[in-house]
Amino acid sequence: MGSGRTAIRCARATVVTATAAALVGMLGVSGAGAAADGSGDSGRGASGAERAAALPRWQWPVARERIVQAYAAPPSPYAAGHRGIDLAVEPGTPVVAPSDAIVHFAGVVVDRPVLTLDHGSGVLSSYEPLVAEGLRVGDVVVRGDPLGVVSTGAHCSSICLHVGVRVDGAYVSPLLFFDRVPHSVLLPLRGPATG
Repeated sequence: MGSGRTAIRCARATVVTATAAALVGMLGVSGAGAAADGSGDSGRGASGAERAAALPRWQWPVARERIVQAYAAPPSPYAAGHRGIDLAVEPGTPVVAPSDAIVHFAGVVVDRPVLTLDHGSGVLSSYEPLVAEGLRVGDVVVRGDPLGVVSTGAHCSSICLHVGVRVDGAYVSPLLFFDRVPHSVLLPLRGPATG
């Protein structure tokens, strides 16, 4: 009977550890130059999480948000990682401004159209592939204003809208800024313990 309880405790500890790791991966960053709170801050003033908490919550840029790839912080600034989230969308899907901002960049980066917004306080958000017709650097957008439509050429295997957020140049999880986080589902790691 003692070994059954030990197995249950081990399974619970594994679930707690896996859940904590998943939350850190979704909401935070780790590695060189990153703050322990997952903000990506390297000691310059308020952390990304503190900046996000101080700003009004953003609305989602598409009508139906479904994350197909979560934020995955790189272990160092130049290492591989996923510096944003990917939302499942089809080409032609309209995209709106998540909050009041100023157009910081509108153009092509490598082979895909990108739009970057400046939300103030060192916070920038980027959207790709997004064709932003009629928007130019310096244009003011208000929460809910149309930004453009999703194009093709995304880095994901299926069609998506990549959303990235930087605070003072450091990438942070966009989920820190949105008004609600989509529901997550915890799945068992393995079958029930026998013994």
